[in-house]
Amino acid sequence: MTQKKPFAITLDIGSSLANHTGSWRTERPVYVHRMPPCNNACPAGENIQGWLHDAEEGRYEDAWHTLTADNPLPAIHGRVCYHPCEDACNRGQLDTSVNIHAIERFLGDEALRQGWKISCAPQTGKRVLVVGSGPSGLSAAYHLRRLGHAVVIYEAGAEAGGMMRYGIPQYRMPRDILDAEIGRIAGLGVEFRLNSKVEDLEETMDAERCDAAFIAIGAHLAKRVDIPARDAGGILDAVSVLRGVEKGDAPSFIGRRVAVYGGGNTALDVARTAERLGAKEAMLIYRRTREQMPAHDFEVAEALEEGVQVHWLSTIAGVEGAKVKIEKMKLDENGWPQPTGEFETLEADTVILALGQMTDSDFLAQVDGVKISKDGVVEVDAGMMTGRPGIFAGGDMVPAERSVTVAVGHGKLAARNIDAYLRGTRFEHAPRPELATFDRLNTWYFTDADKTRQAQLDMARRLSSFKEIVQGLDEETALFESRRCLSCGNCFECDNCYGVCPDNAVKKLGPGQGYEFNYEFCKGCGLCAAECPCGAIAIVPEQI
Repeated sequence: MTQKKPFAITLDIGSSLANHTGSWRTERPVYVHRMPPCNNACPAGENIQGWLHDAEEGRYEDAWHTLTADNPLPAIHGRVCYHPCEDACNRGQLDTSVNIHAIERFLGDEALRQGWKISCAPQTGKRVLVVGSGPSGLSAAYHLRRLGHAVVIYEAGAEAGGMMRYGIPQYRMPRDILDAEIGRIAGLGVEFRLNSKVEDLEETMDAERCDAAFIAIGAHLAKRVDIPARDAGGILDAVSVLRGVEKGDAPSFIGRRVAVYGGGNTALDVARTAERLGAKEAMLIYRRTREQMPAHDFEVAEALEEGVQVHWLSTIAGVEGAKVKIEKMKLDENGWPQPTGEFETLEADTVILALGQMTDSDFLAQVDGVKISKDGVVEVDAGMMTGRPGIFAGGDMVPAERSVTVAVGHGKLAARNIDAYLRGTRFEHAPRPELATFDRLNTWYFTDADKTRQAQLDMARRLSSFKEIVQGLDEETALFESRRCLSCGNCFECDNCYGVCPDNAVKKLGPGQGYEFNYEFCKGCGLCAAECPCGAIAIVPEQI
């Protein structure tokens, strides 16, 4: 008679169940969904890892639908977003971060080429007024329309887009892309009232029979500073210059040498625009250091490549004709710039001020309950609602970082809260999962693969036109880049846990369904969690 071998050798399922090996555990593994750092860092709240997973399988339309569930402007964001997701990307600690914004641009452009469509929920019978057609207003209108509400946008300008049109130069944001993305929103049934400035909010709401309003007028007014100047004719503001260029009404004379006062993205944009308008020398005057500069580093790098000069730790003390008197600054022990009494004179035919923008929110002052600060910033609660029930605000006119992506996130958040307000409920955020940190990954499972770099327009054409500088990815490079994602904190069905388990305790549920543990088999050894490439398994105390 042949003696039956022990379970450890035969892997006899029957003997394992008979012995109840799982009862020896003090800990057990569980599958978890952790928050990817890219998702966590996105101001628009995109499910970045989710759409990357679809893209790496070549399911581009599915990826685009996942993306546009949160962000209606992917072709725009793939160009102008400063991509904090990439700064947070765990892959950056392995080799280089995933080129997320380039893949987003590819999906956005592909959607425009293919004519992919968005669907909306059935009509609710409610109607919402949106004031302003910048990124925040467009985002709110899009999400509200998808939720089934009728939406009308009032825009003071002749064209929609806000500062995306009048503040971002065409070499960064091609207007055909902007128009196409806005056109998709209009195609959902959102009504646009152009050349329509709202003077009386409640009167406009009554005329349009609206049940709620979202105010997102942006920051279009240039901040001024007192600079001693004998002739102020050669002093312009950056917002007016950029708006004039967009309208085909660029300054008639800008000269060979242009000095720009400021250190933000607008300052860089107007300096680079001046070069394209014929200036042979564009220089930035900034009172702090490059490390303290609010402009994004990649914009600074591009400007320096194009020959923009920067006078760090300098402030303008006066302007007299073509002479610009600057004072050298130094940082004190707290890092604040202080005057030194040392002066220098620069030659400049034109001085352009780029010291920030303010909102024109005076029309809200007459609305009871709405609180506005001296610089036009509107106070809102966590749900983006002002002190007046039913009136919400977002984008550059509320306290927050000013960027296209932040504004789009505000629009989405406001839309969800407006929807809840109209339905007589309250919007609640889903609980945020634990962050998927780099130390939870087994990166040795992944092949080294550096980021795909995007081609750029040659320098001669960059400086002689407003053609788009950064080029997009093709399908091959977009697919490669998508597959560099490490799927931090979430299972991508690599079968590693299934293969390393010594007790056959992992059960495959089928493609797209993941796995589950059979705790009758599991001894709680933790090998599955230790070897999971993406940190999607946690070890927890055994339930007694």
